[in-house]
Amino acid sequence: MVKGLTLVNTGSGKGKTTAALGVVARALGHDQKVAFIQFIKCQDTGESQFLSELARNRPERFCFSRHGQGFVGRNPSTADRELAEEGLRLARSLAEDYDLLVLDEINVVLSLGLLEPSEVAEFIQNRPEKLNLVLTGRGCPAKIIELADTVTEMKEIKHAFRAGIPARPGVDY
Repeated sequence: MVKGLTLVNTGSGKGKTTAALGVVARALGHDQKVAFIQFIKCQDTGESQFLSELARNRPERFCFSRHGQGFVGRNPSTADRELAEEGLRLARSLAEDYDLLVLDEINVVLSLGLLEPSEVAEFIQNRPEKLNLVLTGRGCPAKIIELADTVTEMKEIKHAFRAGIPARPGVDY
């Protein structure tokens, strides 16, 4: 058995979740079982609609679960913390049965203090040997970067929104 990898997509630029979706496509293309747990986000986006439909049509190979209320400011609520804890509990319960597990926006959860980096580090270190992990979101803690096999930082060079162009469905969400 080949040991699973931990990949981190972090940074201030666009594309962290999009890159994770590419890994999902690759894994599914190789007939692997994939779970995608989304933290923080709760708005309907093209990606969430696609992932929900995939989960409905292929429940034996794909699981999608959301654990967030949307934007979390500097004072997260008790519900925000409970949803983050629930998402990590789900990750632990699914780990044995899947080949790839994506923890979308988990880095934001950590940077907001909704979970402790040590909890996620423990999960990474004690996961089933075959399990590949992808962790996304801005502000990845050094402890997680240290444990990861591959870390990619997305850096914003230019963004259409800053030029007054509003976000567009199918491109930005």
